[in-house]
Amino acid sequence: MVKNTCANAFVAFAALASQADAFWRLPCASPVVVERADPIMNPDAVSPHVHTVMGSNAFNFTMNYEDTQTASCSTCKAVEDLSSYWVPSLYYHAENGSFIPVKQSGGALIYYLQRSDPNDPNAAEGLIAFPKDFRMIAGNPTNRNYTETLEQRAVSFVCLGTEGPATFELPSQNCPDGLRAQLTMPACWDGKNVNSPDHKSHMAYPSGLDNGACPDSHPKRFITVFYEVTWGVDDFKDMWYGNKQPFVFSNGDDTGYGYHGDFITGWDIPTLQKAINECNAESGVIEECGAFTFREDSDMAACKVLPRVNETVDGVLSALPGCNPIQSQKSDCRGIVNQIGDPILPFTDVSQKLGWKYVACAKDPAGQTRTLPNVYLDQPDMTVEKCISTCSNQGYTYAGVEYKSQCFCGNDIAQDRMPSNGTVGDCSMKCAGDSTEFCGGAALISVYEKCSDPSNCLNYNGSLP
Repeated sequence: MVKNTCANAFVAFAALASQADAFWRLPCASPVVVERADPIMNPDAVSPHVHTVMGSNAFNFTMNYEDTQTASCSTCKAVEDLSSYWVPSLYYHAENGSFIPVKQSGGALIYYLQRSDPNDPNAAEGLIAFPKDFRMIAGNPTNRNYTETLEQRAVSFVCLGTEGPATFELPSQNCPDGLRAQLTMPACWDGKNVNSPDHKSHMAYPSGLDNGACPDSHPKRFITVFYEVTWGVDDFKDMWYGNKQPFVFSNGDDTGYGYHGDFITGWDIPTLQKAINECNAESGVIEECGAFTFREDSDMAACKVLPRVNETVDGVLSALPGCNPIQSQKSDCRGIVNQIGDPILPFTDVSQKLGWKYVACAKDPAGQTRTLPNVYLDQPDMTVEKCISTCSNQGYTYAGVEYKSQCFCGNDIAQDRMPSNGTVGDCSMKCAGDSTEFCGGAALISVYEKCSDPSNCLNYNGSLP
């Protein structure tokens, strides 16, 4: 594979940020869901490959602007932003043929760059906010070779912790501080269509990718959106083999040329326009923009969409979810899940067996009094049933499992430890004693309550308050 670097063709973002252009960074703390969903490319259907989605909990298999405004939370910082941002997930491809998901270092940083040009056809109008129902994509998931086009130059990778320029392909060395995948979205709009049949034609890049003038065919200019997603590839530093890098995106792309991203706006339009006009800090710190209000980090982390495709997308997998062979490899696509099902709740149902109901994914902050303070166990064979039996035998009404192997008991829960309205929480760690069960998370506890009436013992069903 020919190595292409961005030394001459791509201006590194750090250098661009040092210019006088104003911008802000929108932190998105974590994915809101990871599954085969793509409401732009595959509306009302299961997507061919897995996406890591950041943004609001209104994300769904089909959605319009009105849907975005029903969201009760988001994994992104600005309260006025109920948009959705998504990219393909990254996997480690093991020598034995299996696949292991690579963890993100955080969620994503979404840069909003206030770039314009005096030669823009509508330069006098200035930058404008996205209209209702606007959506766009960048990149091409089927690309496996590099061509010198603006669309391909919009994709690049930075190997953090090493020296050298960004590359257009996945780096051929380990990245000690993470692999940063970068994507520039087009900013020039035809002024008419909020979407197009190929989901691209209504948009175009300015002449310099993220600077320069817009073409006459796309005279109006949006603020430029730039994605940064960092993957913790250093977790696999001792697992490289052969003569090439071992990572592959969920669409079967082991080159990086097929990296891509999607965006559906959920912005409050007047607020976004106000920020475009008034937020002129060169630091990029979003808190310096007075147009926005901000979410608490804990609420961002707790915001989740319950998956509806009944398949495993994490752990050790025999194949990439969906039918996504790498390059020319053949794949048996029989038995692939292609149905959208009911929301999959991250708890173990023991309501009929034990008479205990699932209550919530509650907060259990480090360094503070435990949410359930009366009993503590940490056992390598921990399961939900084992924890509930322990608490029940000692007369407690609440039992909680946390961080795979820990069990806690108590008789009440402080209200400030319960999830904020509209958040589900990320109690998705598998139990140490049974990988089919969920046992809380980091500083998050899966709480069960003894039912006063076993004949009416109902688990929390995922409905928002």
